[in-house]
Amino acid sequence: LSYRWLLNEFPNFIPADGRRFISQTTGNLYIAKTEASDLGNYSCFATSHIDFITKSVFSKFSRLSLAAEDARQYPPSIKARFPADTYALAGQMVTLECFAFGNPVPQIKWRKLDGSQSSKWIGSEPLLQIQDVGFEDEGTYECEAENIKGRDTYQGRIIIQAQPEWLKVITDTEADIGADLRWSCAAAGKPRPAVRWLRDGQPLTSQNRIEVSGGELRFSKLVLEDSGMYQCVAENKHGTVYASAELTVQALAPDFRLNPVKRLIPAARSGKVIIPCQPRAAPKATVLWTKGTELLVNSSRVTITPDGTLILQNISKSDEGKYTCFAENFMGKANSTGILSVRDATKITLAPSSADINVGENLTLQCHASHDPTMDLTFTWSLDDFPIDFDKSEGHYRRASVKETIGDLSIFNSQLKHSGRYTCTAQTVVDSASESATLTVRGPPGPPGGVVVRDITDTTVQLSWSRGFDNHSPIARYMVEARTLLSSKWKQMRTNPVNIEGNAETAQVVNLIPWMDYEFRVLASNILGIGEPSLPSSKIRTKEAAPTVAPSGLGGGGGAPNELIINWTPTLRDYQNGDGFGYILSFRKRGSQGWLTARVPHTESLHYVYRNESIGPYTPFEVKIKAYNRKGEGPESLTAIVYSAEEEPKVAPFRVLAKAVLSSEMDVSWEPVEQGDMTGVLLGYEIRYWKDGDKEAAADRVRTAGLVTSAHVTGLNPNTKYHVSVRAYNRAGTGPPSPSTNVTTTKPPPKRPPGNISWTFLGSTVSIKWDPVVAKADESAVTGYKMLYRQDSHSAPTLYLASKSRIDIPVPEDFTHAFVQIRVTGPGGDGVPAEVHILRNSGTSMMVEDSVTRPVPHAVIITTNSLAMVALISYLEL
Repeated sequence: LSYRWLLNEFPNFIPADGRRFISQTTGNLYIAKTEASDLGNYSCFATSHIDFITKSVFSKFSRLSLAAEDARQYPPSIKARFPADTYALAGQMVTLECFAFGNPVPQIKWRKLDGSQSSKWIGSEPLLQIQDVGFEDEGTYECEAENIKGRDTYQGRIIIQAQPEWLKVITDTEADIGADLRWSCAAAGKPRPAVRWLRDGQPLTSQNRIEVSGGELRFSKLVLEDSGMYQCVAENKHGTVYASAELTVQALAPDFRLNPVKRLIPAARSGKVIIPCQPRAAPKATVLWTKGTELLVNSSRVTITPDGTLILQNISKSDEGKYTCFAENFMGKANSTGILSVRDATKITLAPSSADINVGENLTLQCHASHDPTMDLTFTWSLDDFPIDFDKSEGHYRRASVKETIGDLSIFNSQLKHSGRYTCTAQTVVDSASESATLTVRGPPGPPGGVVVRDITDTTVQLSWSRGFDNHSPIARYMVEARTLLSSKWKQMRTNPVNIEGNAETAQVVNLIPWMDYEFRVLASNILGIGEPSLPSSKIRTKEAAPTVAPSGLGGGGGAPNELIINWTPTLRDYQNGDGFGYILSFRKRGSQGWLTARVPHTESLHYVYRNESIGPYTPFEVKIKAYNRKGEGPESLTAIVYSAEEEPKVAPFRVLAKAVLSSEMDVSWEPVEQGDMTGVLLGYEIRYWKDGDKEAAADRVRTAGLVTSAHVTGLNPNTKYHVSVRAYNRAGTGPPSPSTNVTTTKPPPKRPPGNISWTFLGSTVSIKWDPVVAKADESAVTGYKMLYRQDSHSAPTLYLASKSRIDIPVPEDFTHAFVQIRVTGPGGDGVPAEVHILRNSGTSMMVEDSVTRPVPHAVIITTNSLAMVALISYLEL
């Protein structure tokens, strides 16, 4: 069953909270402290769960009324209690309930009085649930209810019990007639299970040859009638378990059909041979051995064991012959014969030799053998009595020869683990021979052990360790490495003594950083190299000390008026040396006597702002800084000069001149402001220009950097009047404007390209003519023409200047064609080009479709009318 409560109507279920509790044991509803919201009609809602069927019922509604509201506080009183003894089966879930009245609402706590809290606990105040309960959960549990007025407790026990569970069971058994048999079974459980026996479903008790004693069943001199199905039954009040087995009693005459004596029995000369005789028989048969007609008895060379096995030792050729085993019991008799054949013994003719090598070297251990030629010979190797698996040796072991009588073992890239006793075994089906040798692999030392840190100061610690394996080469020296919380990389440390001898087991580590977490490890070395490091020591922290390094990166400047801003680089953890870290600043106006100081208490701080109405703009201050922690103050830095906040420039440039260049460009120049008039560092000048009729606020701006006193302005509108002013600027802002000056840009060049281009060849000269271009009223005058001449796409272009609409150009005798671009030029700049393809066999213009403007590398300018030739080194855009 599960219980819920309704308040006033369905489905208004009362939630589970700390103030209200519904017992799933009794179904009762508990309210620790009633409130006005609790008034109403209550109904208990019970649900049963049987297999897949769920059924619920309601109780009649009961009215809860409050006589009077009572705000008094009172101590807890436990009302819902779990039983004094709670029995549970192992593996189940146990639930304990505990709920108390009280004001304020009490808090519920759980504890186990005779043990610690288990990870299987699921606690939700009024309930303690233990999943998969076991015998370790058995004990006394206490529920404690507590509020500010007091506490109340209740205790009860959980008692764990268990169904029977088999520890030992019986199994199907075949036994010989006349033999004795003992069967046993055992079961665990709580209460302890009782054990009884059944035979063929009927109770079995002690009688004649059968003894029943709890979980033991004993038979004396089994008879055929003892065969049957037996059951061992273990039971307690929580359940019953059964273990079944069949007993078969056998009576058989000796029979060699399943296990005859081996027909051909090879044996090595001077060796030993074992010949089993294992007929199937019940009861056990009596065994005799013969060689030919001779009955064999125990002697110095012949042994017949109690189970009938024949053992022959120190075999010679005379032992060859037929050997027969005779077996007999009261049921009958039988025999089986085998022929013994004596072979040559296997011998090691070249045994492996002991050796010493270094890690990484190669070695071959020799092993040769002789054997009887009628049998196969195989070699096996073992290391310290463990067989070597060549397929799993990662290439370290290989057989050195494929010859049958050679079993040499090659070892490649030897490692320390390859040291030990190697045994070579040469084996045939009848005997074997073995020889051993010891291999010592020398290598760097193993890791030292047990690194302990003691005598910790601010910059030193004392380390001690235990000696590791020297790996067959004496340890020459030790080195110490450490890492900090700031880096996972291990670094070699300075020590005292500087060189730690190989027989030492302690050293002092010096030059450590104060107030730093360290781990240490030790490495040993010998003539073969540095070995593996020890395990890291436990983490330690060196003691604190005053700072030893002054903060770096001292500088500053900028900020608002009447401010001095001082900057520095925050000190890294490595150099703080202790807790309570901060900075002490000292500063004064350059030339004054007394120092002002300021303490900045935070490690991560990186600037300080000093405000004072007396601070003038861009006033130089001398500044120093040092660090401190709770152990003291560190050294001061060198003195730096830091300027107070700048103000905008107070004076303007003068003699501003503006000159139009082409139709969209102008050059502006001015006289600079005096540095003595500046209230900050002059960063450059700002040129503002705006069209006539526009407001200055809409002006475009161009800035220069540094002390230049001229600027080239582009992107202007042609034939337009502009007003121009210049201002100085620094980090604080822009200064006052110069008096404005005016400039008018030129008209744009004609938009029409030259037309009607023609040419005539006169010997080594080509004469090119075109129609003159006449500028319109809104275009600038034409002062000449530019022609770009290029003989082919691979030759360097040549630029010619002409004042009229014709030009003569020298050409080579083998001239066949050339490309020519012609455009007007004047005060407004260059016009649109016309491009033609000149052919020697044609005297009319042939316009080139692609007349897009191209950059011209390394052009040569040639002017007509006896003008000078000029080389243009940079690209020209026509």
